[in-house]
Amino acid sequence: MGLDDITRKIAAAEAAAGRAPGSVQLIAVSKVQPAERVEAVLRAGHRLFGENYVQESAAKWPAWRAEFPGVAVHMIGPLQTNKAKQAVELFEAIHSVDRPSLATKLASLAQVRGRSPEVFIQVNTGAEPQKAGILPEGVDAFVAEVRALDLPLVGLMCIPPEGEDPAPHFAMLAGMAARNGLSGLSMGMSSDFEAAIAAGATHVRVGSAIFGARDYSARH
Repeated sequence: MGLDDITRKIAAAEAAAGRAPGSVQLIAVSKVQPAERVEAVLRAGHRLFGENYVQESAAKWPAWRAEFPGVAVHMIGPLQTNKAKQAVELFEAIHSVDRPSLATKLASLAQVRGRSPEVFIQVNTGAEPQKAGILPEGVDAFVAEVRALDLPLVGLMCIPPEGEDPAPHFAMLAGMAARNGLSGLSMGMSSDFEAAIAAGATHVRVGSAIFGARDYSARH
């Protein structure tokens, strides 16, 4: 596929869902991708990227930001509390706020810095024991907790269980967001972003369909 194909598919999905053109932001997931693939997408004009690892992001994005003005990088992977300080300097948004200790840490850092990345709460819609995220029954209380910390909460994020129809999970997340007055919905990946857009996604996270398959053995 590639960036142009994905951009066209997003536009078609927006139209099919009766949504305004450009209402969905494409996060190009560049984690563990070779530099030349990421640079090709940057040169094509794309400016919003997603990363999973703080150390990897710190090593590569400062130079690209200097070369390509207007770049925004979002943290979409699990964030360890001890990496939060570095993360708030690196990312414009954090999609994986999933526990009170992390929210409290981000709030204390925001007090010191005077600003904070935008925040999404990660919801474990499938209640999978191995997966991060607030359980569905705890979402409303955690939204209130994050708001009380004065963090810039913009939405919810989910990763549906592998092998399940993602549509009910997307609908569940959209319902939770609407109930809590949140407009941001970070949901949908390479295999299911069109279903996510139909359910109201505002941010879709697409990696392999843009860059090609990842080679994790190349990580250092």
